[in-house]
Amino acid sequence: MSEEKLREQLYAAFKNRAMMVYHIFEELKAEVGEEQAERILKRAVRRRGVEIGQKFARFGPADLAGLKEAFVAAVPDNGEMFDPEVLKCDRDTLEIQLRRCPLKDAWQEAGLSEDQVAKLCGIAAAVDTGTFEGAGFCFSVRTWQPGQPGCCRLKITPGR
Repeated sequence: MSEEKLREQLYAAFKNRAMMVYHIFEELKAEVGEEQAERILKRAVRRRGVEIGQKFARFGPADLAGLKEAFVAAVPDNGEMFDPEVLKCDRDTLEIQLRRCPLKDAWQEAGLSEDQVAKLCGIAAAVDTGTFEGAGFCFSVRTWQPGQPGCCRLKITPGR
């Protein structure tokens, strides 16, 4: 199989993931209401992030330079998929701007409103919360909002 075919399949898998999150959210929302659906889905997505975070735990709670190298190296398609830009990396803060997101792209291509896309970005970002907190760091994220370029901005600081 060609590298281009594998790349197409990789991006298609992420689009599929995005649409599954959307449909699960819509079903939960119909059953339990929007706020409860969002809380449930964020908890579930965060739990997956905690599992992922175990591969970065050797850097916790304070090796931000090591975390940066490992995290950036793990971005699919040699970094192209999320196109991370390291804005800051010192002993106190690691800040990364994701300039692309295949999940956001899929939701936009599906014709969802900007508000829906922003809400789904917030839900999907729970995986990052779980990843970095699960690895022993403190974490905050500014997710995509209508009118903004790029996608999420991740801020990681040493854990307690």
